[in-house]
Amino acid sequence: MPKEWTGKQERQYEHIRDSAEDRGEKPERAEEIAARTVNKNRARAGQTKTASRTSLQGKSPQERGGQRSGRNGPKGLTRDQLYNEARQRNIKGRSTMTKAQLAKALGKG
Repeated sequence: MPKEWTGKQERQYEHIRDSAEDRGEKPERAEEIAARTVNKNRARAGQTKTASRTSLQGKSPQERGGQRSGRNGPKGLTRDQLYNEARQRNIKGRSTMTKAQLAKALGKG
């Protein structure tokens, strides 16, 4: 866990990680989910030097409550989240891609 996290954030991370593992997530994926949740909350609270647009806009992870994880409605990552990952991987032509095209280029679709 990063040095910048408070004790409360470390406890939140551990709770989210354990809950994800209880739901059957692999340990690595559970750690990723927990870290992303804590880091998004830190960004929304202004505790980070930089923050993505998706971290600052929309509902917090607690408000969303898994809305994108069910069978009905949108599934998976948002287009902005896919775009950010494509940018990190330096995928060419990403700015004109649709959500489906981004997912396919990233191997998630």
